[in-house]
Amino acid sequence: MKRLALLLALLALPGLAAAADVSGLPVLSVQAGAGGTQTYSLTLQILVLMTLLSVLPAILLSMTAFTRIVIVLSILRQALGTPTTPPNQIMVGLALFMTLFVMSPVLTQSWNDGVKPYMDGQLAGEAALSKAAAPLRGFMLKQTREADLASFGRISGLGPFANADAVPLSVLVPAFITSELKTAFQIGFMIYIPFLIIDLVVASVLMSMGMMMLSPMLVSLPFKLMLFVLVDGWTLLMGTLAASFGS
Repeated sequence: MKRLALLLALLALPGLAAAADVSGLPVLSVQAGAGGTQTYSLTLQILVLMTLLSVLPAILLSMTAFTRIVIVLSILRQALGTPTTPPNQIMVGLALFMTLFVMSPVLTQSWNDGVKPYMDGQLAGEAALSKAAAPLRGFMLKQTREADLASFGRISGLGPFANADAVPLSVLVPAFITSELKTAFQIGFMIYIPFLIIDLVVASVLMSMGMMMLSPMLVSLPFKLMLFVLVDGWTLLMGTLAASFGS
């Protein structure tokens, strides 16, 4: 967690530097008033800094495995027929730690190539940022479909690109998120099918018995839970999700 926090701080350096350079004004300004009093006021830079820090977690979560994992977990909850169980806090926490598990090789490489040399004074900020961001960029390129990348390149007017290094982040990030959404829905479809079959069988049996007033969802829920537990669903799902990023 310490390495992740330091990596996020390093990735924020360009934005913070830009905020500090705007108009060349200090972050804190002091104005002398009547009677020798002094008035302290925050300048525009600190507002930019606070804005960057508030949106940085959301941006970085969109550039990692979190999107795919949390959507698949949400679809699983709907397929089981338990829209509030497990609670949202548990699902998001599980998605975060699964993201750390999947992204650990990328974070370790970013730490070794960029963050650690920067902290040891061996690299300047710009060079360290470039080396630290390279593994994350490679991860996104590996998970992004070529069709999505070409589509956003055409929309932006910057494509086609000669090679992967020529793809700017402004094109790569939305293409990556779109690809992750598509992959998550494909995995969710495969998860939904067995539970849908159970719902259809239970509804047919209840209809044939004339028990139309009894909700099929109420009867099928124990069977779906039993099926999920018997096949060791959580371990199977988490393993499949982690393996899907290595293909």
